[in-house]
Amino acid sequence: MAASTTLTVRMSESLKNRLGLLAEKTQRTQSFLAERAIAGYVERELEMMEAVEEGLEDFRTGNVVPHDEAARRIRATIAKYER
Repeated sequence: MAASTTLTVRMSESLKNRLGLLAEKTQRTQSFLAERAIAGYVERELEMMEAVEEGLEDFRTGNVVPHDEAARRIRATIAKYER
């Protein structure tokens, strides 16, 4: 298991109460649930940032598809699966 460290987080009282309720119902600690939630958030945000950076790099290098062509491809894909 990876070493852990402590982080203090400020949150509304209602969120803290809901976290406590979830901890009770799942028989997990609030710390466990908070760590899982933060880990998930961080991963999603980093993936999103990487995708944006990738898109910007594609734009800079001219690796793009004109809007009309993209719309045509999307319509063709939708039509293919509507049959």
